[in-house]
Amino acid sequence: MRTRFLSKLTNGEVEDYLDRNDIIFVPVGVTETHGALPLDAETVLAEAIALKMAEESDGLVLHNLPYFFPGGTIVGRGTVQMSIKDGMAYLDKIAKSLLNQGFRRQIYITSHGPAHMTVSGMVRDFFDETKVPILYMDVLKAAEAANFNLMDTFHDISIGAYKVLGRLEDVPLNVPESHSVTYDVQHMLAGMGKNPGNVLGKYAYQSGAVGSYFNEPSDHMATPPLKTPEDREVFADRGVQAINELVKALEMAAIVETLRQLDDYTKDTILPKYGAHLPGGIV
Repeated sequence: MRTRFLSKLTNGEVEDYLDRNDIIFVPVGVTETHGALPLDAETVLAEAIALKMAEESDGLVLHNLPYFFPGGTIVGRGTVQMSIKDGMAYLDKIAKSLLNQGFRRQIYITSHGPAHMTVSGMVRDFFDETKVPILYMDVLKAAEAANFNLMDTFHDISIGAYKVLGRLEDVPLNVPESHSVTYDVQHMLAGMGKNPGNVLGKYAYQSGAVGSYFNEPSDHMATPPLKTPEDREVFADRGVQAINELVKALEMAAIVETLRQLDDYTKDTILPKYGAHLPGGIV
């Protein structure tokens, strides 16, 4: 296809696609302080991985969704706040529009820790209301399921994602250390150690245990120093390779086929058997 991004296609191209397939990937992002990287780093990572997934499975991508719940990074004044419940409501409207348009297989992608609080709830409520299963893939959990060590390559893929999207020059060079940026992991860990919320946070998944804010914006991400375009290119090339390896390991063709099978199972087995007393009744 000329492009996989829905908004870059013409209406005719989208309708031609929907005549043969019904898959759309929806990367859900965040705009937040992220060390020496741009504020949209975790949005870009989700978009780049969604694009690679779409290429593997003949899907489209609905991007440009960068403003969702950030968590404790609101201490940085570049971070944009969105409540969990408002984000869920907005995504629900998008999901229903996509279903009406013909995208029955929807896959939501995030690379931001607290994102599950927004997306998981929406996915479950959407299913109860429409009886159409849509899938949420948290990049960290997906990598774990594929036995792929994402954390060892996190800096690489964060920078490589910009290259996947043709935006590598958006990653700045020679950013000085500051209230927002540290290159010292021990300094970051010391700052995090001052927050009692990090002691309580282990009792649930990611930011879902207790509300707290970072001690300093720089505590969110100790980033690698990028001094020259060549330094940036080295990280980016490693990152692109890691993204490709991750997506290959996930076997996206099998995932989208299983999602179709789940939809058929729900329609053919579950609804005839239990539909009268399921939430909302039979759809």
